Amino acid sequence: MAMEASEIERLIRAGLPDAEIVIRDLAGDGNHYHATVVSEAFRGKSRVQQHQLVYKAIGEQMGGVLHALALQTEVPKS
Repeated sequence: MAMEASEIERLIRAGLPDAEIVIRDLAGDGNHYHATVVSEAFRGKSRVQQHQLVYKAIGEQMGGVLHALALQTEVPKS
């Protein structure tokens, strides 16, 4: 069962409301995505902590319906 990019974006936005999100389907199969997420919530956090925030927002879908998600996280540029 594949997951739509719009659903991934909705889940991330629910957890990180200020986020700028760009999602690409890497394999065209709805199972392997790359997400770039820019959020003020990442400021002062390590890369691991930033990724944990995104994974928390996605919740139980990660590793289930969503097989793989490559992440690039950033704080907004001033």
